[in-house]
Amino acid sequence: MTSPSFLTSFLQRVSGPLRSRKTRVALVTVLAAFAAEFGIGVSDELLLALVGIGASLILGIAHEDAGRKSAPISPRPTPPRGDPGTRPS
Repeated sequence: MTSPSFLTSFLQRVSGPLRSRKTRVALVTVLAAFAAEFGIGVSDELLLALVGIGASLILGIAHEDAGRKSAPISPRPTPPRGDPGTRPS
């Protein structure tokens, strides 16, 4: 018999990748493609549209993630200095 900690660990490991938006979109795209191919009688154009939209979403998310990682980090603003021609009294 399996212990509850093993089952919990297994479920966390299996569901861990589902935290990624790209993984969820890919999974939904594949499931929609299988449903359209084997379950629902749809045209080839709709099937290609489903896969194309899924691929576009994945590429958009990847582009967004890459932009977030490469965005420059602005330095802290330096406090204004006094006019170099005057001295504080």
